[in-house]
Amino acid sequence: MEASFWHNKWQRGEIAFHQSQANPLLVAHFEALNLPKGSRVFLPLCGKTLDIAWLLAGGYQVVGAELSEIAIDELFESLGLQPKITKVGALIHYSAENIDLFVGNIFDLTAEYVGPVNAIYDRAAIVALPADTRKKYAPHLLNITQAAPQLVIAYEYDQSVVDGPPFSVSEAELKQHYGTTYNLSALETREVEGGMKGQAASTETAWLLKSQD
Repeated sequence: MEASFWHNKWQRGEIAFHQSQANPLLVAHFEALNLPKGSRVFLPLCGKTLDIAWLLAGGYQVVGAELSEIAIDELFESLGLQPKITKVGALIHYSAENIDLFVGNIFDLTAEYVGPVNAIYDRAAIVALPADTRKKYAPHLLNITQAAPQLVIAYEYDQSVVDGPPFSVSEAELKQHYGTTYNLSALETREVEGGMKGQAASTETAWLLKSQD
């Protein structure tokens, strides 16, 4: 899936994936990460999610990556923040108090750019990527975050009925990507109201991924 696919989505305002409130599974289960206030949380492929405002209001720092500059401009406007904007390698770095967002290809993001991370909140990253890209994404994420614990929200549905994004990512696939690094625990599974795109029954699961050490 090319970057142009997502750029075109944002330019045309085709963002049905953007939620009008903080994700209920985040609100219900973020505490499972057991993070002290001030902890730094990484959000891959964050868009302009209201989850960021929820985390900031809770006293956490946010670092994120997003392909669309439109999304990040709109995010900072909604937060009422004036970002400092600088060029970092192939990426554009938007920063303000307690928030650092990098615009560009997530595979251009390095551990040095990201800085220390206490946890990862993957609401819309792994499910946004096709299968071949997910195989690259998972090890890259571990590398740039030093395998910080994760709260992952994933969908499961029959992709022969309807295709993603968001794509179906099963427990077996999550274990294939992350099972040698983390213990995986399903915190909650919910039925997706109306199914996936109204065409296929779907569930949404919050997963806790914690180190095996």
